[in-house]
Amino acid sequence: MTALSLCAYRRGGGRDLLLSLCRSLWALPGSVGSRSRGPRLPQQLHCRFLGSGNPGHRSDREGTASAAPTVPRSLGSYAELCEQAVREPHVFWGRFARDMLVWDTPYHTVEDCDFSQGKISWFLGGQLNVSVNCLDRHVQKFPDRVALIWEKDEPGTEVKITYRELLETTCRLANTLKKHGVRRGDRVAIYMPASPLAVAAMLACARIGAVHTVVFAGFSAESLAGRINDAKCKVLITYNQGVRGGRIVELKKIVDEAVKNCPTVKHVLVAHRTDKKIHMGNLDVPLEEEMAKENPVCAPEIMDSEDMLFMLYTSGSTGKPKGLVHTQAGYLLFAAVTHKHVFDCQQGDVFGCVADIGWITGHSYVVYGPLCNGVTSVLFESTPIYPNAGRYWETVQRLKINQFYGAPTAIRVLLNHGDAWVKKYDRSSLRTLGSVGEPINQEAWEWLHKVVGDSRCTVVDTWWQTETGGICIAPRPSEEGAEILPSMAMRPFFGITPVLVDEKGKVIEGGDVSGALCIARAWPGMARTIYGDHQRFVDAYFKAFPGTAEIEDAMANHPDVPETAVIGYPHDIKGEAACAFIVLKDDIDNSDVILNELKSIVATKIAKYAVPDQILVVKRLPKTRSGKIMRRLLRKIITDNAQNMGDISTLEDPSVISEIIKAYQKHKKKRD
Repeated sequence: MTALSLCAYRRGGGRDLLLSLCRSLWALPGSVGSRSRGPRLPQQLHCRFLGSGNPGHRSDREGTASAAPTVPRSLGSYAELCEQAVREPHVFWGRFARDMLVWDTPYHTVEDCDFSQGKISWFLGGQLNVSVNCLDRHVQKFPDRVALIWEKDEPGTEVKITYRELLETTCRLANTLKKHGVRRGDRVAIYMPASPLAVAAMLACARIGAVHTVVFAGFSAESLAGRINDAKCKVLITYNQGVRGGRIVELKKIVDEAVKNCPTVKHVLVAHRTDKKIHMGNLDVPLEEEMAKENPVCAPEIMDSEDMLFMLYTSGSTGKPKGLVHTQAGYLLFAAVTHKHVFDCQQGDVFGCVADIGWITGHSYVVYGPLCNGVTSVLFESTPIYPNAGRYWETVQRLKINQFYGAPTAIRVLLNHGDAWVKKYDRSSLRTLGSVGEPINQEAWEWLHKVVGDSRCTVVDTWWQTETGGICIAPRPSEEGAEILPSMAMRPFFGITPVLVDEKGKVIEGGDVSGALCIARAWPGMARTIYGDHQRFVDAYFKAFPGTAEIEDAMANHPDVPETAVIGYPHDIKGEAACAFIVLKDDIDNSDVILNELKSIVATKIAKYAVPDQILVVKRLPKTRSGKIMRRLLRKIITDNAQNMGDISTLEDPSVISEIIKAYQKHKKKRD
């Protein structure tokens, strides 16, 4: 299995349905995926999924660290929880759902999942409201606890918002949305940087049953319009301007350009981040003025567990953006559980995730996870080096942040500025340091651990992405004292069942092997569909994508095709497609007939979706002296990377490469 993000894999007499996360994957070790970068050829992954280690063992090896326990022993041992999450997911997740969420109507069934149909359902029959779980229940217990600290662009100008204040703001905004025609199920676009009002906008949608789609406030008017139109948003919420790194971002001007081409938008609610006056058009509504008129109480809409909570668009450099849908209960629970147990987040903690709310990291670990758990979450508006390279660490000192979660790119930039900027500030409040968004190299990991964390903070490198909803692989939770290796994500979270498969679609077993990373079982936080195009969701993520060997075996049934080699290559829509290189018998004149027959054979023996997108006729295949086909060379050719073939010394006849390149160029010209 080499390709699609959700796919079926046949093993033995049965069928295991696997979620392949290769399509937008950053390779392990140290792989992280908070944002999908779109379709591309999966990298080969060299992975070691490490177990819990020996309880109490702390490694003395250079560069390693060890984990503190993050799961109360009252829940059971780490090993017991891991086993239960896989063998009895209904018991495992049912217990967390009862303990961590407030329900209006209890669920009657924990899960009902069928990957072959692209069906994922959790907590059936249950009803709740996400905003109640993030706000109301905490206001009842500790109304004056700080919910959000807005770390504005200028240092030292932070704004603190209590849970009571955030609930009131959310309700006023929710009533404003209702006044302007937003009803349950309507879509609302939010084009705002990290701020308390942006969080309130997300929660206001959740309160009235509307579906929010947050668009990163750095995207162009064209990108914004595309997402608004795909979601058919009725209302757009924005600021007059944004402020970042000492610079002004003209958000309203971008919005004005975008909504010219957005016929579904009826109102644009405009708040003021700066004092600058702006032109207000026919669609525009002054948000603060309208909110001031509204009641600070808004009755929450009771939502079914599988109702839509939000859509978040993800795409690469090509292809139509996908509006991935996350639903109410499963997503919220997974965000909260991973937030609590990966980061060891306790009551009274200040959690500092510096991601923008326009990405899934901001959704799960700036907004929903921390607020569901009732802790204080930091909203970071600025950049790592504004006004200087000490900005993060000055913020840690001033706000007394306990967990810091950021991107390796920023860490590497700050590393290059030297240790002095770090050591200038008190970081004794820190307990956990997290990495997200891309792989973290060992040098950056060591610097984060030894310099920023004074060799005492646990470093959690996390692997996940938009499709997963929350962290899937990280060093914690684990047994106490379990080893943490530099720049490795290491351990699957509870209920996550990773496997590795080779290029032929076979599961690879062993402690030190390479292959494509897949996940074998459903979990509550995973995306449910692509908005408005469930068939695309099924095709892209759930189709049984056979290994190349299975396609080759089917083609071998044709009497005039003595040899075939099938490889995967990146596809703009599918993520991964198949290309077959075939050798025909010498006396064959009409290859078009053969190609059509081959397509028919594959469609009949496997399925239509398994038919290779390209079939290329060549005189011979690249083989070693021992007769092995060098498929990696074919992959280089089909991906236009023939100038970087690597070692071809083992080829029986290296001239075969130029023959195949010429055949491919001829095929490509004919196809175009």
